[in-house]
Amino acid sequence: MGRTREFDEEKVLDAAMQLFWEKGYEATSLSDLTSRMGIQRPSIYSAFGGKKELFEAALRKYTMSHASDIRTRLQNFPSVKEAFCTFFEEVVAEEYTESPSRGCFCINTMVELAPHDEKFEILTREHQMYLSIIFQETIERGIQSGELETDVNAKALAQALIVSLIGLTVIMKSRPKRSFVDNAIKELLTLLK
Repeated sequence: MGRTREFDEEKVLDAAMQLFWEKGYEATSLSDLTSRMGIQRPSIYSAFGGKKELFEAALRKYTMSHASDIRTRLQNFPSVKEAFCTFFEEVVAEEYTESPSRGCFCINTMVELAPHDEKFEILTREHQMYLSIIFQETIERGIQSGELETDVNAKALAQALIVSLIGLTVIMKSRPKRSFVDNAIKELLTLLK
């Protein structure tokens, strides 16, 4: 009969996710993890496997929560244009108020690990595709309501918005002038004709 865990797995996973999000995979040591999670190495290995498996679990937790949050944010507005405008404005505002900017955990992983690790290439690409579907459904809602023109290619527009969101999140790491970002977003949102 195995020992019961003396810790809340979701709570320690959240702590690991926050640390990985702050420091990245490579810069996070097992000592950092045991300190932040409040558990010892054998418990990490028993519950999650190694560091890479723990990182994967943290990334999966993040992407599920992130996608759910974005879906909710876009559904909170009857106007699709207003939903996207507010969404992008909030992304920018969050990046300027957060110091230092952590960005998006999934995009950070895409930049750090995806070029060198097929598993993380696939996981980050799957998240992009899932967010694209959420954006596409939102755009289709705007077409059905008559807010957007019927000739809008919802899938292609959703993909363009996702590429822009990823680019925006990456560029925010360098803290560009606010006017630079605001002008780009304003022009981007003209695609929602």
